Amino acid sequence: MRTSRARRAGGADETENGAAGGTVTGGRQWARADATRQALLSAALEVFADRGYADAGIAEIVERSGISVGSLYHHYGGKAGLYVALWEDLSAEQEASAAQAVSAARKDGEADPITLFIAGARAYLRVCWERRDAARLFLGGEGPSGSSLMRRSRAQHWIAQNTKLLRGTGEPAGRAEQVLSLVLTTVIGEAGREIATAESEAEATEIIEEVCRILIRLAR
Repeated sequence: MRTSRARRAGGADETENGAAGGTVTGGRQWARADATRQALLSAALEVFADRGYADAGIAEIVERSGISVGSLYHHYGGKAGLYVALWEDLSAEQEASAAQAVSAARKDGEADPITLFIAGARAYLRVCWERRDAARLFLGGEGPSGSSLMRRSRAQHWIAQNTKLLRGTGEPAGRAEQVLSLVLTTVIGEAGREIATAESEAEATEIIEEVCRILIRLAR
């Protein structure tokens, strides 16, 4: 019995050590893969910004990243995949920043839908400045086949989110509220273009605050 228990214990120890070793190895592999993906995305953004999407070449992206062409195709499938990944990364950051700003305002006791909407809009627009290289790329409208549909889908998502936020209740929004959300979301999108091309952070901040004042007047 003692021998049997010892064997079972030894087996468990070996399994745990093996699992731990596997976790460490797996973690290193994920870290390497993440570093590879980041290097490719950074290089792709630089090349897209310099050349435009249509004229950007895989060879130059590979050269700037220091990553093999095989890894590029493994992770992203080609130039279009890099573009989509950059788009999704920027969109996710914009959405997360806006959501965090709204959540923080609510925690501070703010309940007015318009004030909450403005908090989210300001955070979204700040990302347009902080990630201006990527924002300029996407706001320019150039991209692979299907990218215009991708942008329209994202715009519809933002309109739906903003409509819910401005509504402030669980009841369905009326036509007037839907149109208002469409107008306000369009204003924010166009403002993002101006902010991304601002000459300085001071200018970008000035535009953001002026846009927020305009949004308040339109919303009320």
